[in-house]
Amino acid sequence: MEGGFGSEFGPAGGGAGGKLDPGLIMEQVKVQIAVANAQELLQRMTDKCFRKCIGKPGSSLDNSEQKCIAMCMDRYMDAWNTVSRAYNSRLQRERANM
Repeated sequence: MEGGFGSEFGPAGGGAGGKLDPGLIMEQVKVQIAVANAQELLQRMTDKCFRKCIGKPGSSLDNSEQKCIAMCMDRYMDAWNTVSRAYNSRLQRERANM
């Protein structure tokens, strides 16, 4: 019976002599973190832009609401990308100084 890591990370025991492949597990964890980060980004962007742009929710968006949402999402993504680049650059500098 498979459970825990076995169901998500391949057969229990990892196949090769019962050993788990740490590189494979690390890669899968990185993918899961990236997906979680993307979901969080989308949720935060949706919340902030909805609050900013939608005064009275209805069955459809008028032109001004559509434009506001598009502009808000563009600005949010630009800011996210700027912060991400700065953060990654700082991480690289700190790793180089170690």
